[in-house]
Amino acid sequence: MIRVGVGVGRSLKSVMEREVEDIEARVRRIEERNRNVELGKEWETSWMRKVVLMGLTYLTLGIYMWAIDLPRPWLNAIVPAVGFMISTLTMPWFKTVWLKFRK
Repeated sequence: MIRVGVGVGRSLKSVMEREVEDIEARVRRIEERNRNVELGKEWETSWMRKVVLMGLTYLTLGIYMWAIDLPRPWLNAIVPAVGFMISTLTMPWFKTVWLKFRK
């Protein structure tokens, strides 16, 4: 008895297995990208980011005010740093209001 098409069946199975492996690999890459995007979103809304930005703002302005010889540069740098912090804390509220009126 001669079997016809056995090699074709194995070949088709092999092609399908490769396609499934390719799809699984693509899904893994998408899931990894989604994890990275979620971490990025987490960082953007974290308190740590806000504190770091406030500290860097204070430090930068303090150095600048000291360099141009303003009186009490480190004390005077507090106001813009706190103002920046307040603006970052109120942005989610402004976004909510903006989205409400966009609809």
